[in-house]
Amino acid sequence: MNFLDTSVLIAAVRTSDERHEASFDLVRKCDPRSAACAAHTIAEFYAGLTGINPPHRVHPRNAVAMLEGFRGRFQWVELTADEVLETTRVIARLGLLGGIVYDALLMQCARKVNAERIFTWDVRDFQLLAPDLAERIGAPCELGE
Repeated sequence: MNFLDTSVLIAAVRTSDERHEASFDLVRKCDPRSAACAAHTIAEFYAGLTGINPPHRVHPRNAVAMLEGFRGRFQWVELTADEVLETTRVIARLGLLGGIVYDALLMQCARKVNAERIFTWDVRDFQLLAPDLAERIGAPCELGE
């Protein structure tokens, strides 16, 4: 099972992004039997595209249409409240602050599906959070397909 981070989905739809081609190629080949995303990636994707400063901001309806296009390509992984709380406890013990909690939640989702490969453009943060999975974590252009 491959697991894709929100950063890959965003790059896949932004043609001006230098990471677009590698991301788009990976997403295009995904299906729910072999690829997963976190359910909360839906909200992160929406926030990321609609919160960008003009002229790159995406209209809310267009962001939702893109998400609907992704819906059938992935197995969508959800965490329970207990799993979210435990993940938060772990990063608190590590002394990590702020938004890295969202990456930690994504890594927990990847663990939940026992992902063989974890695709992200935030490789360093993901490897910091899961050194035991470091060899599985990489950018689409690094890990191949």
